[in-house]
Amino acid sequence: MKRHLISAADLSRDDAVLILDTAEELARLADRPIKKLPTLRGRTVVNLFFEDSTRTRISFEAAAKRLSADVINFSAKGSSVSKGESLKDTALTLEAMGADAVVIRHHASGAPHRLATSGWINGAVVNAGDGTHEHPTQALLDAFTMRRHLIPDASGVGQDLAGRRVTIVGDILHSRVARSNVHLLATLGAEVTLVAPPTLVPFGVESWPCEVSYDLDAVVGKTDAVMMLRVQRERMNAAFFPTEREYARRYGLDGDRMARMPEHAIVMHPGPMNRGMEITAEVADSDRCTAVEQVANGVSIRMAVLYLLLGGNESAAATARTEESK
Repeated sequence: MKRHLISAADLSRDDAVLILDTAEELARLADRPIKKLPTLRGRTVVNLFFEDSTRTRISFEAAAKRLSADVINFSAKGSSVSKGESLKDTALTLEAMGADAVVIRHHASGAPHRLATSGWINGAVVNAGDGTHEHPTQALLDAFTMRRHLIPDASGVGQDLAGRRVTIVGDILHSRVARSNVHLLATLGAEVTLVAPPTLVPFGVESWPCEVSYDLDAVVGKTDAVMMLRVQRERMNAAFFPTEREYARRYGLDGDRMARMPEHAIVMHPGPMNRGMEITAEVADSDRCTAVEQVANGVSIRMAVLYLLLGGNESAAATARTEESK
């Protein structure tokens, strides 16, 4: 793996499978009474969040603590950032504190890349979401969830998603989750189709490694996984569709559409969900929806990312076995 995790496009197939396999080993710790490993004892992980977050921030915090790292949570609100401090000065402060890894979420696309290439800090940088650009660990946890459900071998160890058909539906234009998933799933061999109103399809999408459709009903019957995306009104400055009711009618997933999916197919959502718009309560609460499972898998994936970037000297499997024998 590279020194930083900025984009899902930076991951080779071997890199991605290594992270997924490591997460599979670490996930087994969740069933133990004591879930901690000593792997990152003495290391400091800083969660640097310039945007509000619940799932991602808590997930990274839990992941670091389960690896015995010291965790510092930094929120832009109530900090010197609200007084006008620059990203550079914030980074220099973190470097002075001895940060070994910085997990950054920022409203500006490219901020994690700037942090990683600036020389301001020596630690590893993990992109936890930057503007409308990317969210690589979300794509990894989504792939982890798909592999567990769609590969006959329940563990999926050593395998990719070759030939699996994934449909991503909704606000593609503003979605960093969609961008990271397209890159990662293509690397893992999956066939990806984007479904959205024409106004919510990004410019230049024809260069992405995926297909594009404007008709959900035409693809829902031949997919292995359907990922529903939230309409991100906070990033919109214009009307991208007539009404919420019209959007839900054409691009929402309800019980009737779910019934037309193959029996093995799953419904995914990165959260938070707008029930009644992109997904109905019936679907969100069904056994086929993996939204809650994705949250749990996120901790395992982020443990794997931190473990590999900050480097245990032995495999996660060996570490887990050593701990289990105690």
